[in-house]
Amino acid sequence: MPVNFTQSALMLSLLLGLGTAQANSASSDLAAVAGIPHPAVIAHRGASFDAPESTAASYTLARDLGADYLEMDLQRSKDGVIFALHDNNLSRTTDVASKFPERKDSPANAFTWAELQTLDAGSWFNKAYPERARPSYVGLKILSLDQIIDIAQANPKHQPGLYIETKEPKQFPGIEHELKNKLQERGLLSQTSVVSKEQPQVGQAKGKVILQTFEKSSLELLQKEMPDTPKILLLWVGEGSIEPKSKVSFADSGEKTKAAYYAKQEPKDKAEFEKWVDYAKAQGAIGTGPSAELTQGGDQSYSDLVKPWMNQYTHDKGMLVHAYTIDTPTDFKKVLDAGVDGIFTNRSSELLKYFKRPSPKTVPQILEANGY
Repeated sequence: MPVNFTQSALMLSLLLGLGTAQANSASSDLAAVAGIPHPAVIAHRGASFDAPESTAASYTLARDLGADYLEMDLQRSKDGVIFALHDNNLSRTTDVASKFPERKDSPANAFTWAELQTLDAGSWFNKAYPERARPSYVGLKILSLDQIIDIAQANPKHQPGLYIETKEPKQFPGIEHELKNKLQERGLLSQTSVVSKEQPQVGQAKGKVILQTFEKSSLELLQKEMPDTPKILLLWVGEGSIEPKSKVSFADSGEKTKAAYYAKQEPKDKAEFEKWVDYAKAQGAIGTGPSAELTQGGDQSYSDLVKPWMNQYTHDKGMLVHAYTIDTPTDFKKVLDAGVDGIFTNRSSELLKYFKRPSPKTVPQILEANGY
């Protein structure tokens, strides 16, 4: 009997579903071997929707919500302390303009650790987001890597891993070696043989540290210094990364915001994208960290580098895909359907709920329990 159209469509749907299931199983197995939860919840600068980014409030909240990883951008002070800060300077997230007005535009590495510790890294959040403001955020400090490790290890019921970016590493020659020394000193480079598909105590498992960078040179140095530690090459379309198809600059594009401009960028061609994945693989990376285009746009919406064919190519190379930075259920579904294996998010509470791993306590309850 000839197969009718409905039957054909059903068969195709089943085959496609089987293919997706097999791909998900393969990447889940790869994650398990590396000791990395699948799918992974990566708290971008901590729980930075609800608390000032990269502060004790943000990281403590992410930890107690149950995020798998605390994500951070590392820089180095003038006197050699490794600390967490995203921007090149201190003006957006501290009161540097009032404390050091003549140096407000200086790079963060022009300040000693003692000077950095005089800054208020929390009040800006209350002004920017009055609906989420808390008096306890006033006066929060910039954190050293040591302090973040202490926070990650302080909850015996849930110890998240560390997802560490070498930020603008060319500004900090030797930071990869110093990072290795610090992680070694703290016992975080030991190779634990725990391999489980269950959600492990990530901070005590093999994948307790993941290293990430946009910089090719830093990836090579991280691989040289820490060959057995999982590494991710971050991807975006633009200068220093994937070459764009369009040569039109933001200034000449007519777009009102950089976010709108970047969201329209795409790789020059398929081979250009594949070249970067191949490079990451050749340098020992276990995965990539591509940008995503967000449904509602906004300043975190970038080029869509998580298209199904892109994720499939990466998976075919035996690599994971951790996409950044995604905060809504609509976009969680979109990128997961496309095949990603983990998500950088500012809203760990929402992503954990989406994965049916909700915290038994609310965000306010956790903040208040920790003195915020």
